[in-house]
Amino acid sequence: MSTKFSAGKVRLAYKFIEANSQQYSVELMCKVLEVARSGYYAWLKEPISKRAQDNARLLRLIRASFIASHGIYGAPRVFLDLREAGETCSKHRVARLMRENGLRAVHGYRTRRVSTGRPSAPIPNLLKRQFTVSQPNKAWVTDITYIRTWQGWLYLAVVMDLFSRKVIGWSTRPTIHRDLVLDAVLMAIRRRRPKGTLIHSDQGTQYGSDAWRRFCKSNQLEPSMSRKGNCWDNAVAESFFGSLKKERIKKHIYKTRELASEQISDYIEVFYNRVRRHSHLGGVSPDEFEAAFLRRRNRVH
Repeated sequence: MSTKFSAGKVRLAYKFIEANSQQYSVELMCKVLEVARSGYYAWLKEPISKRAQDNARLLRLIRASFIASHGIYGAPRVFLDLREAGETCSKHRVARLMRENGLRAVHGYRTRRVSTGRPSAPIPNLLKRQFTVSQPNKAWVTDITYIRTWQGWLYLAVVMDLFSRKVIGWSTRPTIHRDLVLDAVLMAIRRRRPKGTLIHSDQGTQYGSDAWRRFCKSNQLEPSMSRKGNCWDNAVAESFFGSLKKERIKKHIYKTRELASEQISDYIEVFYNRVRRHSHLGGVSPDEFEAAFLRRRNRVH
């Protein structure tokens, strides 16, 4: 085989020789195209190289991971899926195969940076952007977003545990009434039974009332609130909403609020918490991260 050509170009030469073998001599074409005659005859016996066959097999696995992620996984997360399945390929090979076959992850939206003045909040900011915590139920964050439907806006409130980035409570309603928030927090309380847990929010009216303070106190939650106009104080919740909208909603306008709620439920409960690999968690899902923590704690005890 000539060193002047890549393996792909040599295979093209072999295909040309095969297609014209009735018109010209193989020996002459090999000489003109500068490829080895022995290589050509070996190729005739096995026209697809072992490397190409392995690439095709690997590509099927890559496609399966990519499709299962709803098209949001790039090469790093697909590589983790393959490694978990026992494959020993490199991350660069996965990236190359994805690039060559048009498998491109959905990109997120840029978050608009908001300049702020002097901090002013009726409830103090106790979280102070300490988004990394050492165990479950030390700090939660909660926030509200909206989704378009042909019936009007659908509002979504979520509660996340900062330890695992798991959505532990959520609620949807056609209005932004305070019950939207309370339903999401009550789901989190039933699931986690907090004791002295910090719960951080922005300065929405749903979170600044005396009723909210009383609710938190009666459920052993300690409220914390972002500074006025500072979206970065609640960046983890904002990041989740960005992921939801780029990975599932994708600027889609749902026909009904019910359909939108079903999609949100599937994203949170079936995909995000159970399956979606999270870069902050070392490439595992929130459920898997919490399960690993419990296994370590049980071994200690």
